[in-house]
Amino acid sequence: MSQVPENLKYTKEHEWVRVEGNTAFIGITDFAQDELGDIVFVELPEEGSLLIAEQTFGTVESVKTVSDLFAPVSGKVIQVNADLGEHPEKVNEQPYEAGWMVAVEMSDAAEANALLNAVEYQAHIVES
Repeated sequence: MSQVPENLKYTKEHEWVRVEGNTAFIGITDFAQDELGDIVFVELPEEGSLLIAEQTFGTVESVKTVSDLFAPVSGKVIQVNADLGEHPEKVNEQPYEAGWMVAVEMSDAAEANALLNAVEYQAHIVES
């Protein structure tokens, strides 16, 4: 059974969001990393890039496949997890902690409120 922390918001594409003030930390869920298998490369946008909700913002490459990352919220990338360049396995090991991908200054906090909560996301992955 995948971990689904209750303090996060989720997308149907398996990204998670942790909101701290006007900043959204974004990564992929435990379910997603488990489905992908061993992650070998993560391509992320540069700091200063603008993300648009539901648009692609990067990719995750595993031994099985390459998957697009979809922005759960719109805003400006204010931080990128540089550790993932040398240690992409952190996404597998700690998807909700050391495996976060980008921090975004949200342009519309209401977008985060519209995402799935833990119960809704758990129901979504059971249906998948």
